[in-house]
Amino acid sequence: MRHMLKVIGLIVIGLFALLIGIKVALIAAGVVLGGIGLIIGLAVLLTKLAVVVALGYLVLVGIRALMR
Repeated sequence: MRHMLKVIGLIVIGLFALLIGIKVALIAAGVVLGGIGLIIGLAVLLTKLAVVVALGYLVLVGIRALMR
């Protein structure tokens, strides 16, 4: 079960990276697409949120380790 969750997590991370890469390529080419841009923007927002949550968790774990 754990192995399957790791594989699913890797696939999701890969999709986010692919969507971000497509967005950068479209911006570089000067192409703006409404619907796809919205989906890609949502993926970028979710990625940023995940990074903020992960950093917050690391800070809390670090503080807890220092308190011991």
